[in-house]
Amino acid sequence: MTEPVLPKALAFDVFGTVVDWRTSVTRESAACLAAIGRSDIDAAAFADAWRGQYIAAMIGMRKSGRAFVPLDLLHREMLETALRERNVDPTGLDDEMLADWNRAWHRLDPWPDSVEGLTRLKTRFPIVTLSNGNVALLLAMARRGGLPWDAILGAEVSGFYKPDRQAYLRTAELLGIAPNELCLVAAHHGDLAAARACGLLTAYVDRPDEYGGAPAPDAHHEQIWEWSASSLTELAGQMGC
Repeated sequence: MTEPVLPKALAFDVFGTVVDWRTSVTRESAACLAAIGRSDIDAAAFADAWRGQYIAAMIGMRKSGRAFVPLDLLHREMLETALRERNVDPTGLDDEMLADWNRAWHRLDPWPDSVEGLTRLKTRFPIVTLSNGNVALLLAMARRGGLPWDAILGAEVSGFYKPDRQAYLRTAELLGIAPNELCLVAAHHGDLAAARACGLLTAYVDRPDEYGGAPAPDAHHEQIWEWSASSLTELAGQMGC
């Protein structure tokens, strides 16, 4: 089998691919639920419910024609929805506490291989974010976790959320390269399928614990990607780094 041509740059999905959102959000939600006297609510299930609104929010924005807003705002709306679904009225809670709870997404822990893998890949390729996160969120996360990005490109840079075509194409344009010279690295088959449809190269990184061992909701989009690895360090080896 012919080896794929190496890209000129790597663009990374972040939530689930580079950082472990579920463990981090569960930990912070457990503390916040205890603080409001609702330790009876399962924190892991709450984290799943909060994140579970994500895809619907992305699709809903595109279909509704709602003007672009940063992910921090959408996360806050999703937090309040998750609370209401558990009979907690967010209007009765301290707003600064809710704001800090929402910033749990700024404090996500990297997967154990992420910093080493990114550092190795960076020796050969420019590495940038291609995430639906906003710049402030991604910057705070990078500084906390030591993620060595060459550039942080939040969704507000393109003004579109994945899987909209412009999110992928605008990233290649900003880097001054053709779409087929950019490789998306992601743990999500749906994201990779959308990138491939735009002409990008694709690299899959398996993260079986992203959903606590539960099946990924986009598994039906699985294809044979140009690269496939069990970690970012393994991907670095495959790409000669």
